[in-house]
Amino acid sequence: MKPLPSLLACLLAGMLFAGTGPSAADSHPRVVESIIPWLAFNSSCSSVVEVQNLGSREVAAEVEAHKSSGALTPLTGRSGIEVRLAPGERGEYKLQLSEETTGAWVRVREHVPSPQLTPVLAVSGATECLSGNELQTTTRDVAWPARNPWYSGDVKDEDDGILAMINTSERPALVRACYSFGVLYSVPDARRPAADLTPVCSDTVQEMVPPFGTRQFPVLRGGNSHFLLTTRGEAIVLQMLRPAGTTVKVYKVDATIKFGEEVQ
Repeated sequence: MKPLPSLLACLLAGMLFAGTGPSAADSHPRVVESIIPWLAFNSSCSSVVEVQNLGSREVAAEVEAHKSSGALTPLTGRSGIEVRLAPGERGEYKLQLSEETTGAWVRVREHVPSPQLTPVLAVSGATECLSGNELQTTTRDVAWPARNPWYSGDVKDEDDGILAMINTSERPALVRACYSFGVLYSVPDARRPAADLTPVCSDTVQEMVPPFGTRQFPVLRGGNSHFLLTTRGEAIVLQMLRPAGTTVKVYKVDATIKFGEEVQ
């Protein structure tokens, strides 16, 4: 019978030889994604994404811009989506759009070559609009997708909110909007004697959103007093937008709104 230290040494040597040891399993690079949503374009507005390398190493990344339909759109002055940034370098990339939109968005993929390293790219976006003699800027912070997010809330008269979603995955997503006057119902049975209350919808919208596509829903429609929106998708960005108060069509994110999220 072999001594215990010799047996452990043999097992560790076998794991390393087979490539299944801890060092082999942890040697894979990873990709960190950042989503910049709701970039607008029209005759008065254009949108840019800014990426800055805050680290001490060169970084490889992709800046992938999408129209509201989900289709890819080029970056002005560039032939592709791949970028490399030296330590401390800042890059600014303008979306090359031809039709009016408030729903363009960008995904930035940062390649982190080792598990011992952390992401170092600072990512942000902005829509710049010329109104008269003034240049007005609406900033866009990074948003993070969630699985099956939802929203439910009361609606006040003249509410100008727009609930906006982005399907950031390669698979279609389902979205359902319910406009209600606050009437609820439940259907209890033997298994669930205290069933959940469900709103009675006076008007509904149900759509299949294509890969990388966006949709926007006003929370007020026909005088409703309650609004419910549910989604089914792997990676969905959900945000409340409100007019930015400029003379051009542009929206700002209402960061006070909280959304439900499926627990994984």
